Amino acid sequence: MTEASKIAREPGEPSPRRTRGPSPAKTAETRRAILSAALDAFLAEGFSGARMSDVASRAGLAKGTLYLHFPDKEALFEGVVAGAIGDPLKGAMAAPPGPDEPTRAYLLRNLGPLFADLEGSRRGAVIRLVATEGPRFPGLSAIYRRRVIDPAIEAVRRLAARALARGEIRSDALVRIPQLLIAPALMATLWNGLYGAEEPLDAGAAFAGFLDLVLGPAPDGDASAG
Repeated sequence: MTEASKIAREPGEPSPRRTRGPSPAKTAETRRAILSAALDAFLAEGFSGARMSDVASRAGLAKGTLYLHFPDKEALFEGVVAGAIGDPLKGAMAAPPGPDEPTRAYLLRNLGPLFADLEGSRRGAVIRLVATEGPRFPGLSAIYRRRVIDPAIEAVRRLAARALARGEIRSDALVRIPQLLIAPALMATLWNGLYGAEEPLDAGAAFAGFLDLVLGPAPDGDASAG
């Protein structure tokens, strides 16, 4: 306690308490609750219909707490896109293939689970939301491109160049048009949005089939066959 603080405080006045912010674990827990509630709200109401107050209510938080984490609805949407798709994709592609690992095996090992859980994780629903709302709200399309599309294209182009150099593919089409690799996810997302209730399409199986066409089927006995 400084001399100045002793003089300024009235006799008998208690010393001010030191206030601590929430722990990192609590902050992460709050953020997860917000993003889960935001995903529910966006999928139920669309981007335009979802309200910050509704998200706070769904998360069981005060509206002010929500704004401490996300200053506006667009920032909240970016958090949802990053958490649902961008961060899992980045994590899956972070480590390069092993020196002798076939590109097909690497893709199935790292991207296969993301494709297989496209609907269960609600990633497919997020993609459909972007496709629906993006034309009216260009900022959402820009977020999705920055967080998902551009990093994915860069990673696929590197893998395609590696596969071409190793003789695993004969055409450079995948190097020139890396978007081809995510075609199965987009096809499954569109199909399941239209016909999933009566005839769901397994995005993981579609991805494995696409790799068969591009890289050839896995050798007999290969555990990565999918």
